[in-house]
Amino acid sequence: MYGSDKVSDEAERTAFRRAEKKYKLYYDDAYKSSKKKKQPKQVDLSEVLDFKSALDSYNENAQLPPGIFASRCGSNRPVFCLENRPGFYFIPGALSLEEQCRWIRESLTSFPQPPNRTNHNAIYGPVNDLFIAAKEKRTLVDEESSLARLDSEANSCTSIGDTHSHRWKFYEENIASFRAKTCKSISASDLLRKLRWSTLGLQFDWSKRNYDVSLPHNKIPDELCQLAKKLAASAMSMGEGFQPEAAIVNYFGLADSLGGHLDDMEADWSKPIVSMSLGSKAIFLLGGKSRQDPPVAMFLRSGDAVLMAGEARECFHGVPRIFTDKENAEISPLELQFSHEDDHFFLDYIRTSRININIRQVF
Repeated sequence: MYGSDKVSDEAERTAFRRAEKKYKLYYDDAYKSSKKKKQPKQVDLSEVLDFKSALDSYNENAQLPPGIFASRCGSNRPVFCLENRPGFYFIPGALSLEEQCRWIRESLTSFPQPPNRTNHNAIYGPVNDLFIAAKEKRTLVDEESSLARLDSEANSCTSIGDTHSHRWKFYEENIASFRAKTCKSISASDLLRKLRWSTLGLQFDWSKRNYDVSLPHNKIPDELCQLAKKLAASAMSMGEGFQPEAAIVNYFGLADSLGGHLDDMEADWSKPIVSMSLGSKAIFLLGGKSRQDPPVAMFLRSGDAVLMAGEARECFHGVPRIFTDKENAEISPLELQFSHEDDHFFLDYIRTSRININIRQVF
């Protein structure tokens, strides 16, 4: 799903694919042979819905752009809906700044921890304390490719899994540089940047595209469950319950994208998927039940929440663009908050990244 351009000629002709290509990050060819910093090509954003502006207009004079209507649904803030996409709900600024900072921290430190699975499991096995290892500038070394073992050194390193612990280990930088002469290795900071997803609660088996209830897992934190329930209420009838059972956390860096897809593995589509945006601004595409249906493009900012229930669950959707430049990322409040901390590692990460937490009821 991430940034793949390997699509069929038929897919290239769909309305959804054309929209993806329209908003995708491309660089100006004039900078290819230059030593100057490459610059992104300009893209026409005039047709992108801006719910932040819509909220300002609604609060000022109760006016909204055509095709959008508001419902408070028992909330203290308006929830916006699209007339031609029933079951879709947009809540601008749903998360406070403090909530955003908290879940950014958790997404980087706690959520990728085993037994939760990540995209790294397939190659490296379960990776413990990746964020800490990145801060400490450790390097992950493939012991199996070593010509000689240094057992005494292995006593001082961190094991990263059961079936893979005999292979991949974190080492201090000075030891890793020595072992790298005979071993495959990757720095923890690079590994953190290559983190693309982690799963909470019931674990999703990407190869089989279903939930594997037999896999060990950590429960979704209670506070995150309560937040999801509060947000989900806007998409459900009074008295109807929502039980958060699984979550997928997506991590986006510069030039990353999430191709058009359906979230269709849950039993009851009347229950919403609750999606929370953290970090840099993005463009979200909401299509129809066919890839041929022209999608609606909209901005997603840090703190925004999107709900998709009922008919909206049958709509293709994706994220073709992340804005990480200072002018368009719109993360100044996050930068200010994290800059007050002695540890600037969260600040450095979020300046070039976006995190999305989407929570769903499985059964």
